[in-house]
Amino acid sequence: MALFDKTWAVRTGGSFVLRIEDTDQARLVEGSEEQIYQTLAWLGLAPDEGPQQGGERGPYRQSERLETYKPFVDQLIADGHAYQCWCSPERLKQMREQQQAEKREVIGYDRLCLGLTQEERAKLPGYQETPVVRMLVPDDVELTFDDLVAGPTRAPRPDDQVILKTDGFPTYHLAVVVDDHLMGITHVVRGQEWISSTPKHLLLYKWLGLEAPRFAHMPLLRNTDKSKISKRKNPAARLTWFREQGYLPEALLNFLMLLGYPPVHEAAEGVKDVEVQTFDEFVAAFDWHKVNASGPIFDLDKLNWLNGAWIRRMDAEELAGRIEQFWAEQELPALDEAGRRLLVGATPLIQERLVLLSEARAKLAFLFAEDRDIKAPVEVIGKLRDDAAEVLDASIAALEGLEAFESDAIQAVLRARLVDEMGIKPKFAFAPVRVGITGSNVSPPLFESMELLGRDSSLARLRAFRESL
Repeated sequence: MALFDKTWAVRTGGSFVLRIEDTDQARLVEGSEEQIYQTLAWLGLAPDEGPQQGGERGPYRQSERLETYKPFVDQLIADGHAYQCWCSPERLKQMREQQQAEKREVIGYDRLCLGLTQEERAKLPGYQETPVVRMLVPDDVELTFDDLVAGPTRAPRPDDQVILKTDGFPTYHLAVVVDDHLMGITHVVRGQEWISSTPKHLLLYKWLGLEAPRFAHMPLLRNTDKSKISKRKNPAARLTWFREQGYLPEALLNFLMLLGYPPVHEAAEGVKDVEVQTFDEFVAAFDWHKVNASGPIFDLDKLNWLNGAWIRRMDAEELAGRIEQFWAEQELPALDEAGRRLLVGATPLIQERLVLLSEARAKLAFLFAEDRDIKAPVEVIGKLRDDAAEVLDASIAALEGLEAFESDAIQAVLRARLVDEMGIKPKFAFAPVRVGITGSNVSPPLFESMELLGRDSSLARLRAFRESL
């Protein structure tokens, strides 16, 4: 929602407004508001106005605007569009259960309190002292509205919605109508689950004599099995999860664009990665009529591909900086200047196969380890041929006489000694060297890695591995 809000605001020269809708105090989660600020900033979707930025239309937390709503409630009651209800939660629960048992077509409030004074209502069962305020929804309420995404849209008939609770807080339905008017909101982008609430909101705008904004109801994201994404069952429903896993914000934004909108680049002969697009390109091409109205599938394989594509777009220095920043967020030890230079030099070795920033640590760990800490597991050593010790002896002797310890020279001297002279196939010839240098039989390009390590470390590791055999 934030992506499409921001896109339309930039596209039309408007403002993206962030409002914290905290009228349901029982459901507040500590730290969640701060998480909203952090994740929007990380994605490059920081609002133009909000609790942090300020603005002319504040305050931007609904809990700080309580006095704003009361005059509108009083007006609705005075005009006969709302009424007080003293029904207790227990009575309402019993009423709903009975309606469901009778298989009523419409489940909703039965208007027991409508037209009664407090004294009259107090004589009936299921009474509570402090009332709520409900809308009086007319029988001829308009249920069809024009949606920016789906066009003419029909919603189910609403019941008499509570608009002011016993704690003095408005419900979402009243608060958003009042705030959207006072804050000058022209467009509301929200999920399809709010379609059923739109007739209530349009009624409130009409009754209060306010101009309604345009609504764009976006399709809900689905798992690959078409089920609705659950915050409890799917970690990917949490924005912070993507940052923790090592996704790039550019890739995640790109992915979200494609979930709700076709690629902005047209496929052409010789054009690769047609789906890779920037926020600015998305804004320039945006049109509500092209938004995908059906539930898009949240496919992590597609996101992984996009993340890899964005990683390969970066130059080595920028990517190394992203990796270093990710390590810092994971509270790994900070790099000194030498470590930073090593990371920049090593980044091109893993860039082509890197999917997530989180993978870089394991791929490069051998470069940042102390020589004495490189230990190959037994199962890795067990995969080497019986001539591993002989290969290592020959490799050490060849490398000791090498003047320029550079990747091309390292490869040439080892190939001449092991492949040409000893007649060993390259696949087997370089395997003991790789294990000795990295502690693994799988690693980034071997000869470039040895150049980064330098002569002393490379030889020290090969000698120690030879001794262990």
